[in-house]
Amino acid sequence: MPAIRVFEPALCCNTGVCGPELDQSLVDFTADLTHLQSQGIDIERHNLANDPMAFASDECARAFLQVAGSDGLPLTLVDGVTVMTGTYPTRAQLLRFAGVAADQPVTPAGAVGLVMLDANTDSGGCGCGPEGCS
Repeated sequence: MPAIRVFEPALCCNTGVCGPELDQSLVDFTADLTHLQSQGIDIERHNLANDPMAFASDECARAFLQVAGSDGLPLTLVDGVTVMTGTYPTRAQLLRFAGVAADQPVTPAGAVGLVMLDANTDSGGCGCGPEGCS
């Protein structure tokens, strides 16, 4: 699975979702990032204020800052290749970068053979049913 890295400008906190005035693009991106991470997608964000070493240690991010400065952020890299600058990617774009179709379920890393059971389906003797597990 591709590695997605988002390098963002200096924000007041790690998520940028703080303070009296919220930026809706940050709210959406934070929710999308959390959702995709929970699905096993290799995605990280790095805030210039809270994680400057990530910028210094990544050759692409460092070069980008030298040329465009922090005004050009956010910078989105996929496997070290610049795919977006100046705006946060949408969930659909992130899924595309990860090589996942928007309607395709994502299996968390390390999970093998997961089967989703409907609460109305016979529990098969596991002790679980519509009322919970016993």
